[in-house]
Amino acid sequence: MMKENICSIPINDVFLPKDGCPMCRMRDMLEWRKADYVTGSAMMEPNVRIKTNEQGFCYRHFAMMVRQGKRLSNALILESHLQQISETLVPEKPVGKPDKKRMAALEALLKDCFICRDIKDNMENMVRIVHAMWISEPEFRQLYAAQPYICLEHFYLLMTVDQKGLGKSLQAFYEETSRLTGGYLAELKNDVTHFCKMFDYRSANLSWGNSKNAIERSIEFLTGDPIVTEEIPDTEDAEEEFEQQ
Repeated sequence: MMKENICSIPINDVFLPKDGCPMCRMRDMLEWRKADYVTGSAMMEPNVRIKTNEQGFCYRHFAMMVRQGKRLSNALILESHLQQISETLVPEKPVGKPDKKRMAALEALLKDCFICRDIKDNMENMVRIVHAMWISEPEFRQLYAAQPYICLEHFYLLMTVDQKGLGKSLQAFYEETSRLTGGYLAELKNDVTHFCKMFDYRSANLSWGNSKNAIERSIEFLTGDPIVTEEIPDTEDAEEEFEQQ
């Protein structure tokens, strides 16, 4: 049995399903909790509202906050955020030429997000816990090795955050993580190539195999986010599309 404590429990929870990238599940869990917090108990906390007014949110997290279903909370957050922009960045009655400082501040705002900042810090802390568990718990090493893959973004995160903390285990951890990411990358390359091949009339009698959703899986691997599109066409439709190109 793996030893569990307040730090390891959420790590075990996201690694146990063995479905997709566990670090993506960890990020999703943290994002939803933060979106719920921002639109809930924190909405009326002055120190939080000051930060959300200044930093705003990216599209991904605005959408997540709306999906929480708390429309009044979102409206109140937007009300004060829009007011701050009006007062400090885009005046209703401008005078003179564009202000360079204001434009620089607006550029910074457009790249900022209250939740993104928090998730970045929390994910780095979670990576340190993953490292510590991988070093000290053989059962977790087995669970880690059983993951389907680690996406590209989180491969980078796992390999760059606090390398010194891994100590003598750095090489072994790198090799294991590279196996998970590199092995899935090779699978995706083969599936995408096979998908392309299926648009050749000479492939009319071949099976699609695992290539039908190769586009979606590749984008999820590259970006960390799933994508939903229309169903991939069958072979007959593929031949028709190929002929039209």
